Amino acid sequence: MRVRRAGTGTAVLCGVLLVASCGPTQHAESDDRATGAAVRADSAPALLPVPRGDGSEVPDDFNGDGHRDLVLNDLVKAESHTDDPGIGIVYGSARGLRSGARQLVSAKRQAVATKGQLPAVFDAEASCDLDGDGFTDLVVSTDPPFDGQGQPPVPLQVLFGSPSGLAGKAVKLAVPARARAGNDWADQPVCGDFDGDGAEDLVLHASGGRLSYLQGPFSRKGAPRRAGAPIPSPGQVPTGPAADVNLDGYDDLVVRTAEGTAASAVVLGGPTGPTRTGATLPAGIDVALGRFGKGKAWDAAVGAMGGTALRYDLPDAVRGTLASPGSMLDAADFDGDGRSELVSSGSRVKVFRGLATGLSASALVTVEPHAVGTSRVVGVGDFDGDGRADLAVRTYRGETRDTVAVFPGAKKGVVSAEPAVTFSTSAFLTG
Repeated sequence: MRVRRAGTGTAVLCGVLLVASCGPTQHAESDDRATGAAVRADSAPALLPVPRGDGSEVPDDFNGDGHRDLVLNDLVKAESHTDDPGIGIVYGSARGLRSGARQLVSAKRQAVATKGQLPAVFDAEASCDLDGDGFTDLVVSTDPPFDGQGQPPVPLQVLFGSPSGLAGKAVKLAVPARARAGNDWADQPVCGDFDGDGAEDLVLHASGGRLSYLQGPFSRKGAPRRAGAPIPSPGQVPTGPAADVNLDGYDDLVVRTAEGTAASAVVLGGPTGPTRTGATLPAGIDVALGRFGKGKAWDAAVGAMGGTALRYDLPDAVRGTLASPGSMLDAADFDGDGRSELVSSGSRVKVFRGLATGLSASALVTVEPHAVGTSRVVGVGDFDGDGRADLAVRTYRGETRDTVAVFPGAKKGVVSAEPAVTFSTSAFLTG
């Protein structure tokens, strides 16, 4: 999955808030709801227990029941300019996401203090099964106290999954001194099996064009099985999600030269980890990896305000272009044909269908929200288990009003015109 920081997104919304979490779509009952009005506590769906699981290999399955869950960094607040309430988890079921089966993960409840101080920042960054127990774990970014002298503390903490979800206290991610370099923060985590041993690893930003490579599995104390010296890198910012782009059995990742608009490169995994630079990519705002067609291997889409550059059949990339801006990109197979669609959620949410000939602006579905506000994709994945990815979109107005809608993937039309689930993140304020 791609877990994004608050304020970003990866996108068609109905304007109902907090309806039943499964079954047919329920429509708005008033104009106030259709505009994304703040939801009263008594209108939130009843809080349901988190279903207990016994482990699975499904991505983003924190309770191990075989159904994908949704992570939400951006939650509404009871009042504007108050503290961020935390991270919302909506748990899945055989019928998709259930907004009643939800959990608020917060610094107050789950974070570990540093020098007696709990973090003010608690943002989801990456998710994978770090300890190999069949329950997905969540890597969270915090803001530990630092006086600016020398090397800062590691800001990352890990919440381990369990049969009851993300139920326990976090632990600090242990990054051995030998794996760090310079005085930069050890952040920007990316999960992946970069050495092909079947265990999930982590790659972090180090400094000076180097990356920290932590080999899994990880202990319940947050320590990697092994960590060597930082590895050279063609850029500063490791970017997920990782994927085996050249189908050699090792996960690969994108590394960008800087935040914002920047060039990037595909770094290839291997027996010693992600140490080989593959295709270089043009400058852009965001990068998405997928199997868009026109080749046997994976492809890359690089979004910029002037259009989206395409690189097919990585790492020996064949060039292409898409005449559409791409400030925020995601990729997933919504129609179940084995090829990825490209989602662009800048000023509008657009889904470009993957074809044997590649992506084309003529094979485009525009996702029009019913609610008024700014729409951002907050998740892509198969939440209902039908073999087709679904699209989770948040539309918000200010800090106190929003709607999240999940649109099922469709064999015809790519994405369903109506959502299967709608709710407001204000539900997390009530329990």
